Amino acid sequence: MPHWAPVNLPAAFLLHSVTPGVSNMIAKLAKTCTLRISPDKLNFILSDKVANGGVSMWCELEQENFFSEFQMEGVSAENNEIYLELTSENLSRALKTAQNARALKIKLTNKHFPCLTVSIELLSVSNSSRIVTHDIPVRVIPRKLWKDLREPTVPDADVSIYLPVLKTMKSIVEKMKNISNHLIIEANLNGELNLKIETELVCVTTHFKDLGNPPSASEDASQDRNPGQMAEVRIDIRRLLQFLAGQQVNPTKAVCNIVSNKIVHFDLLHEDVSLQYFIPAFS
Repeated sequence: MPHWAPVNLPAAFLLHSVTPGVSNMIAKLAKTCTLRISPDKLNFILSDKVANGGVSMWCELEQENFFSEFQMEGVSAENNEIYLELTSENLSRALKTAQNARALKIKLTNKHFPCLTVSIELLSVSNSSRIVTHDIPVRVIPRKLWKDLREPTVPDADVSIYLPVLKTMKSIVEKMKNISNHLIIEANLNGELNLKIETELVCVTTHFKDLGNPPSASEDASQDRNPGQMAEVRIDIRRLLQFLAGQQVNPTKAVCNIVSNKIVHFDLLHEDVSLQYFIPAFS
């Protein structure tokens, strides 16, 4: 039975218009994740280095954009946070029933074990309402483990580039997966990005041009880097496909940051939700 830590119970009324989409995305990116609750933000975190092949994720929601009411008390005034481990699919399944809800409330409760209790008020055809409740088991993470769940440090990239349409990218990577388990992403400061697989029998490359580079990244790097010089990283193709499968809607902003032969960092903005996703180089 999970350990129940002595924290006060946060309660919230959720504006549910975007949240089912967010929880669906998280469920595709991580089987289990950590939900960090603070007075002004919610974060979904993945940082299980070994089990996920080094993949990490930091998804951030501004509290005021999703909640009409929000009350929480953390462990103490100095550590006003709560960290919960949960199965992503359980949260996604609960919130799917809330898409036409009149009101939605999420509360941390203790029902012999700690739960996120999701209460959904649904309107029937006759205009009467009924309440549907989901109890999602969670594990309250003790404070001594919080240090492992901080926002990842973003390394200085050799090249930053805007991504092509993610749906297009996904269909290409799906085909490449049938040929190789590894993929090379390479890009330069001329707005060019290549997806490449190499085996003993075949070499396949898909070229994207005129994608553009974020202004600040180009200025920082261009002083000592040839704009045509490619930065590349070789990664596990399944990790990239998992990331792309989680993106059901093309984001407002999508940037790929490459640290040569070390890591690729995807930085996405979906309206009020930001997502950072890190895939290390395949060793």
